[in-house]
Amino acid sequence: MTAGAALSSCGGGSSSTDPQRNAKAKTLTLTIARNAIVGGKNDAEAEWLTKTVIPGFTAAEKAKGLHVKVVYHGYGVDDEAYKTKTALDLKSKAGADIVSLDGIWVGEFAQAGYIKPLSDVVGARADGWDGWGQISPSVQQLGSFQGKRYGIPPSTDGRVLFYNRKLFAQAGLPATWQPTSWNDVLAAGRALKKLPGVTPLQINAGTAMGEATTTQGVLPLLAGAGAEIYANGKWTGGGTAMKQVLGLYQQIYGPSGLGDRKLQEEAKGRDKSFEEFASNKIGVLLEGVYLWRAVLNPKDGIAKMPDRDQAVGYALIPAMAPGKGVKGQSFVSMSGGSIATINPHTKYPQQAFDLLAYLNRPDVVKARIAGNPEVTSRNDVNAEALKGDPFLSYVAQKVLPITLFRPGLAAYTQVSTALQEATASVVAGRSPDDAAAQYGKKLEGIVGGPAHVNAG
Repeated sequence: MTAGAALSSCGGGSSSTDPQRNAKAKTLTLTIARNAIVGGKNDAEAEWLTKTVIPGFTAAEKAKGLHVKVVYHGYGVDDEAYKTKTALDLKSKAGADIVSLDGIWVGEFAQAGYIKPLSDVVGARADGWDGWGQISPSVQQLGSFQGKRYGIPPSTDGRVLFYNRKLFAQAGLPATWQPTSWNDVLAAGRALKKLPGVTPLQINAGTAMGEATTTQGVLPLLAGAGAEIYANGKWTGGGTAMKQVLGLYQQIYGPSGLGDRKLQEEAKGRDKSFEEFASNKIGVLLEGVYLWRAVLNPKDGIAKMPDRDQAVGYALIPAMAPGKGVKGQSFVSMSGGSIATINPHTKYPQQAFDLLAYLNRPDVVKARIAGNPEVTSRNDVNAEALKGDPFLSYVAQKVLPITLFRPGLAAYTQVSTALQEATASVVAGRSPDDAAAQYGKKLEGIVGGPAHVNAG
């Protein structure tokens, strides 16, 4: 059974729960489930949970006169397999007390009735948690659905424009670059095109790059054109904003030759783009934090770049024109990440929330990222822990306040594929208007007809 089938098979939610049940229990067992296992997938996270969180929490509870045993259920499987198991557990009113979900699953699980708002499960203290003040409202979207919080996001990321300072210098472009419009980006591309053997611009397109095309391409550009892929109960169709996005793809991958069309069609095209960027063969690359931390990392990166810190610059993704982005923004981004939520069928909702809050305490979060800094959801932790990394500090301070997240709805996966196909057709030579119209028709078939689509 697929994850999608598991979720769609549930016709409604579970019965209402009592947030105060067993609130006075002195001896109890809580369980945590995550797709992380010691010695395997997400090893560092599993180590942190088993060696830092569990001993620390049980000691803290013991000091309050409570005897709490915490059991960790770690998995090391494909994300879809983990999603399916978690869905089946929650559907059957089983599973761990604290579960981890990809943020993109939140709406899907909520609509299936598998998870409930924290305020329903725990009561008023969920909204009164002091940590919310340290998590930007934009980042809180990751664990929210229809205006209600379903979980706490531990960390996140962001998308920016990375650029090669050495190539910029050769092309007569500034070492510190911040475009304020799509035209500025194209102008830099034209300047870079004068350099032999250099691909000026690389923005993911096509189906071979999969979800990277959507999150590191279409969605941030769509936000720059003033639209979100899903807003106010409707999906964005093939109207003006989508035509503008596909028009930009045409300007990059069309006759101007600012981008490498073949790269978008190769099975390993994205990996090749990493290698070419690290080898000073791509001028500008729209990518996420992953590129900096895991790909170009001079120590253990996939495509090590020894002079990364000096040679690589980064800039916010501009809207099509100043003030023309979604919510009137001049700069945009997309982010992702997971959340931790409370199983609505837990026997101990209050104690489970104590554990959830402990997982996201500043000192505990700092212990999680010690030795391998990342952008956490907490502003206070980022301000202290990321001081030694200018790029991650930049993302925390400049990107997170303006970022958006993908809609956590079951239809999104198919919508994403349709977006990838639209960009592929433009790269192959089809007109933006035709590609947008084809996407709009396909979208209606996916989401249940034109009533669910904003065609404008």
